Amino acid sequence: MKAVAVIPARYASTRFPGKPLAKDTGRFLIQHVVERVRQARRIERVIVATDDERIAQAVTSFGGDVQMTRFDHPSGTHRVREVTDALDLADDAVVLNVQGDEPEISPASLDRLVDRMFDSKNESQIATIAARFDDNGPREGSGSPLDPNCVKVVVDAAGRAMYFSRSPIPYPRDTNGAIDRPSHWLLHLGIYAYRVSALRRITSEHVEPGVLERAESLEQLRWMEHGFSIAVVVVDERSVGIDTPADYAAFVKRTREETHGVSV
Repeated sequence: MKAVAVIPARYASTRFPGKPLAKDTGRFLIQHVVERVRQARRIERVIVATDDERIAQAVTSFGGDVQMTRFDHPSGTHRVREVTDALDLADDAVVLNVQGDEPEISPASLDRLVDRMFDSKNESQIATIAARFDDNGPREGSGSPLDPNCVKVVVDAAGRAMYFSRSPIPYPRDTNGAIDRPSHWLLHLGIYAYRVSALRRITSEHVEPGVLERAESLEQLRWMEHGFSIAVVVVDERSVGIDTPADYAAFVKRTREETHGVSV
């Protein structure tokens, strides 16, 4: 069985306005994302969901599948829900929510996420991806387990999320909060898979933000507070999201190096 992937894309961004249309590589950023997702074997259709005509025109220009959505959705998850409703999918169908600023997402990781959803032993209605921090990476500051912009997750023995946090969980008590080996921590990568029935429930007006979400500003905590189980697939590949112009410049540099085989 295969899944449908929806990529929410907005023009407005506090730190990087117009991000999906950045084109310093010769291709739109949103095009890079679509092309990566299309490489996943377990995904049969890739749809960009946007409320901006400029993004819609860009997606159409490279042969992508795009659907216009309302402009007033409170989250990308609700935008995915609107597209899903238009497709009239079965309740047990699987839909992926892939961020529009993940041009280096691993197709193999997406396949593993879909496989987890169709695993007969998986009782979760939602699944997501995580990867271990790199022991050769920073132990403090940006990109480390101490960075609040890097969301951490802890899982139980069955691979289900126990909690997500911007704080380093578990807390390294023996080193008084210092990080010795970053790989002891799991970095959450914000890609989700949902059963259609679960997607409809978590975007209903009855599933309201709770104490945990308000404290951490993490939407998935709302779902957990309302009793939803989230399966976590731990992968080897850590994709780098594009949040700022500096992130994009680094991505452009990597892309050019891969294309030409030399540093620029």
